[in-house]
Amino acid sequence: MKKGDKKKGPKWDSDKVRALRRHLRLTQEQMAEELGTRQQTISEWETGMYQPRGPSATLLNIVAERAGFSYGTDQAKQDMQDSGQDP
Repeated sequence: MKKGDKKKGPKWDSDKVRALRRHLRLTQEQMAEELGTRQQTISEWETGMYQPRGPSATLLNIVAERAGFSYGTDQAKQDMQDSGQDP
């Protein structure tokens, strides 16, 4: 690995953030509490206003891996269909 290269996980877009939250069966408020952030931040990620980056993206990667969440679009779509409306 060259100097300055970093191993990066998947890019967290709005659909993947929402799918992970639904996979975990959490509300935005509950997920914010678990991640140590504000509910508004989760909302901003899910609407695409901002994307998780740095430590937030790393934390989402860890949570997703431990929860058995697949980053593939098929899993994200399935989680969204299974959950119906926002919890």
